[in-house]
Amino acid sequence: MTIIELCNTFSNDDLCRELLERLRWPNGPECPRCHESAVRLVNTPRVLYCKDCDYQFTVTANSIFHDSHLPLIKWFTATYLLCESKKGMSANQLKRMLWEPNKGSYKTAWYLCHRIRKAMATAEKTMLYGTVEMDETYVGGHQIGNQKPGNPLCKKQIVIGLRQRGGETRFFHAEDAKSGTLAQYIKDNVSEDVDIIVTDEFNAYPTAMKSLGLTERHKTIKHKAKVYVDGDIHTNTVESAFSLLKRGIIGTWHRISAKHLEAYLEEMQFRFNRRNSKTLFVDTLRHMITADPLTFETLTA
Repeated sequence: MTIIELCNTFSNDDLCRELLERLRWPNGPECPRCHESAVRLVNTPRVLYCKDCDYQFTVTANSIFHDSHLPLIKWFTATYLLCESKKGMSANQLKRMLWEPNKGSYKTAWYLCHRIRKAMATAEKTMLYGTVEMDETYVGGHQIGNQKPGNPLCKKQIVIGLRQRGGETRFFHAEDAKSGTLAQYIKDNVSEDVDIIVTDEFNAYPTAMKSLGLTERHKTIKHKAKVYVDGDIHTNTVESAFSLLKRGIIGTWHRISAKHLEAYLEEMQFRFNRRNSKTLFVDTLRHMITADPLTFETLTA
């Protein structure tokens, strides 16, 4: 679907609501409180009514769209732009594209983007298997003195990456890159039946693998010896995902606070794992209509 087709297909609020209802309730409307069947009020078709708990609601109730005064077509267009932008879309760019000059605010666009990211983060994640690559990278401001990432005086933030060859990618904002931390990410995201885990020669990996009983399945590529590929042993796959992430940070978002880094990682991960999907836009809407609301107070707390 092109952006022109999007605007033609969902040219008014009712058409947008019709799609959201189909995504949220494939078997017909149901009450968000008691989950019993609901009926549509005759005089106000947008409002649904549950006679069991005497509750009136709309399709956007208790979802990411909750309490939003933005037209749904603006929501749809913003979602489309975030889905189709390979390196992401900044809130300032979104403001310029969706609002007339001096009409929209950066805060509104920023809040809109974060609610979409919150929905993306609710996507179900499966365990990685087969050949999995693991690496760490550092993003953020200039390093101060000799302070290493993880030190309060260092502005660099640690990002751990896991990528299954031919499968999905995981990004994590980590407090440190110690062996215990790495082992926990492996335990939570990699199947016990994994064939091989490939890393570089960072000294925390052997200890992490030993604690999980994966020493014999751990393969190392020695970058310090300027060896980057040794047959099937390399970390180029996960490093290519890191490269796209950094292009997004440097070229699109420009500045990301440590507080919200995890949200941007979730967005990049969600889009990257579905980069070949023809239903990316609809899948994103499905998560948005079923995810819990995100208030501005919670986001900025």
